[in-house]
Amino acid sequence: MSSRSSIRPVATTLVLGARLMHHTPNRVASKDQVKVHTSWVYASIRSNIFESNAYSCKVNRNKKSLGLSFQHKAGVEILHKLAKDCDVLVENYLPGALKKYGMDYDSVAKINPGLIYASITGYGQTGPYSSRAGYDVMVEAEMGLMHITGHRDGPPAKVGVAITDLTTGLYTANSVMASLLGRAKTGRGQHIDVALADCQIASLANIASSCLISGKPDTGRWGTAHPSIVPYKGFKTSDGDIVLGGGNDRLFGIMCGKLGKPEWSTDSRFITNADRVAHRDEMEDLIEGVTSTKTTQEWLDIFEGSGMPYAAINDVKSTLEHENTRARGMITEIDHPSCGPMKLLSSPVKFSESKPSIRTAPPTLGQHTQEVLSEMLGMSDGDIEALKKDGVVA
Repeated sequence: MSSRSSIRPVATTLVLGARLMHHTPNRVASKDQVKVHTSWVYASIRSNIFESNAYSCKVNRNKKSLGLSFQHKAGVEILHKLAKDCDVLVENYLPGALKKYGMDYDSVAKINPGLIYASITGYGQTGPYSSRAGYDVMVEAEMGLMHITGHRDGPPAKVGVAITDLTTGLYTANSVMASLLGRAKTGRGQHIDVALADCQIASLANIASSCLISGKPDTGRWGTAHPSIVPYKGFKTSDGDIVLGGGNDRLFGIMCGKLGKPEWSTDSRFITNADRVAHRDEMEDLIEGVTSTKTTQEWLDIFEGSGMPYAAINDVKSTLEHENTRARGMITEIDHPSCGPMKLLSSPVKFSESKPSIRTAPPTLGQHTQEVLSEMLGMSDGDIEALKKDGVVA
């Protein structure tokens, strides 16, 4: 079964103002957004569950959790009733896996012709790899990203976060919003086929374009450096690292002055960027010989206001405590009914009119089963209790 922890929740976190439903196989984890958990892998919920599943906290806020098994006919009927009034349904099962439950696009579209139905898989609904499960790191490897990530003289490396999952979620969210706009004109929904592999290839961007145009292989891994601009990389300081970007001759001159080496800007080896690329190793060694004599903060103070791009290489904790992070309101503290105070990442986009917010904490498995079934489907307490006893809902 194709089950990735990242993509689908990211996609549904980003879709605004629509009534969504998404299926989650084998995992705990927007207006009227219902997260349908469809297996009983997590038999008990403990108060510290979110400490061991930080990802769930990030992507499942503002969602409601319905614990439901559609191994039961009654479970399928509930899903059909929910789908009837939904704007969007997102799932990430292998192609064809939902057909036997009557939850594939063709079946559900008969119930709700206006439904936007997004299917997220590793390799797509068609093609020779369609039956293969897809995971971020595998797709990073197979679709070029890992080959161009890592140090120049080191082995291929994965990106520090599940970037292919995240990119796929972003593409899915954009596609869903575009489909909703299309439906406003035509009245018809549609099936969106999103694949990690396709999204990863698309995110190769200029590197892929260069290969397509030149017909030559990529130039491999460059670490923090740039293949055609020097200096443009991270350099060691006495207590950490700093990235310096002498992206053109003027900026290079500023950098030389701030490093206390103005003579470099007139050195015949370094006058133009082409010269600096030709003498990359010499240039970078000279710079690091200077940057390593002061702390990162000392260099930040020296370059402040110079107009040259520069930045400290921070760890994640330092990033979250960064003054700009605080000033932009990127951390929101909420109260979780089971876990107490909890800090979460805020929406990164600021709107002039709308005010995106974290309205509800990430739910535990089946936390809103009673609410969803009673308020959205009008079921009585007795009916819901009977479903629980039969193992249809949790």
